[in-house]
Amino acid sequence: MTVSCSKKGKLKSSTVSSENNEIEVYNFDQLESVLSSETDKTLVINFWATWCKPCIKELPYFEALQENYVEDVKVVLVSLDFPNKLDTQLIPFVSKNKLQSQVILLDDPYENEWIPRVDSTWSGAIPATLMIDKEGRKFFERSFTMEELENELLKFIKV
Repeated sequence: MTVSCSKKGKLKSSTVSSENNEIEVYNFDQLESVLSSETDKTLVINFWATWCKPCIKELPYFEALQENYVEDVKVVLVSLDFPNKLDTQLIPFVSKNKLQSQVILLDDPYENEWIPRVDSTWSGAIPATLMIDKEGRKFFERSFTMEELENELLKFIKV
């Protein structure tokens, strides 16, 4: 993978393929454009890492949301893995677990700037989840069971 810098010293996005999946590498400004994109679907953004046991435990629940609510929901899995572990850890993990949701590697060292932009109450701990639609947003700094995640989604989207 080649990552280049723009004139402002910010990373330009790049994409790395992993079998059927592509892992996009973004800085926070680029990720923020995904978070604010106009869509008719509810965005469910999960911040996670391959080294986070509670994150790994709940990943199948996010995959199930993507599959069960395909008309209403788009799941984005934002990996906070170390960028130098992309080839050795993240890509093999995504392939092995056959993740179908969009996976983005967030490569932005200025976490003290971008964490409060996700949510002012976020301590930076993971797992963390953000639900966004045209009506608003809701942030969770916790892990979920499948039932809890689905209940929060249904309250949020009012299906």
